[in-house]
Amino acid sequence: MGADGGALVVLNVYDLTDINNYTYWFGFGIFHSGIEGQRIHDKEYGFGAHEFPASGVFEVEPRSCPGFIYRCSISLGRVNMPSTVFRTFIENMASEYHGDTYHLISKNCNHFTDDLSRRLTGRGIPGWVNRLAGIGAVCSCLLPESLQVTSVKPSLEYHDNSEEDGLESLSTTTPQESTEIDDADPEQHLLSSPTTSSEVSFVKEPRV
Repeated sequence: MGADGGALVVLNVYDLTDINNYTYWFGFGIFHSGIEGQRIHDKEYGFGAHEFPASGVFEVEPRSCPGFIYRCSISLGRVNMPSTVFRTFIENMASEYHGDTYHLISKNCNHFTDDLSRRLTGRGIPGWVNRLAGIGAVCSCLLPESLQVTSVKPSLEYHDNSEEDGLESLSTTTPQESTEIDDADPEQHLLSSPTTSSEVSFVKEPRV
């Protein structure tokens, strides 16, 4: 735990496109994000799409989500929660975020991290992380139908291994790049970028 008795909750932000290097400075871009609970399982939790009515919540090593380019990390606050309680908590959230319910505009990875952050700290993620989805929701009538209904699927193959320890695992070994930036926001800080590949595991839903 931290000096104040709470574990730090961090938002890790990734670029989905190099265009973000230009649009970021205007307050928008296309981003993926995950929530890291430092000293609470020491994993990063995100939400991705697949074709199954089962958990789309996955965990990876912090700042090393395969397929995305790590940009920065933002401290969201602290939480007092034992790791065993957090495990139950994240498994229950997994039952609310099935892979086949992922939607680019209304239920994407950034909606998940915003919801998770609010439940843990009472504070949402910065608006710029998911601003394009917000614009899309307001202007949905202007978007192509395929964009409104199509899920964005990460390059992950889903496997249901129910005998594993609370996880439905899949392996991916995509090397990561890193983009570091300077920012005037005092709440935003940069962490060292990953240099190794990462294994992704879906969080298993609680047994009914």
